[in-house]
Amino acid sequence: MTVKNNVNKVVIYIFLMFFGLFSGTVNGQCAMCRAALTSEGNATQAAAVNDGIVYLMVIPYILVAGIGYAIYRMKKNKS
Repeated sequence: MTVKNNVNKVVIYIFLMFFGLFSGTVNGQCAMCRAALTSEGNATQAAAVNDGIVYLMVIPYILVAGIGYAIYRMKKNKS
């Protein structure tokens, strides 16, 4: 292995460790949705809205990852 490959791997591992260790709780609600849901005192409805927003946010990432993997496999088979 070359030194450049090792340096790239170390940078990637540090990057992943940083974001893995310092990630906090994520709330998918906008400020207005949160204010409307928490003002009523209905915590279950607020949690349901938060879960729905996060669910809708994840689907595009899964689709992009699938397309990227398909392109990777095509490139790999081509060479």
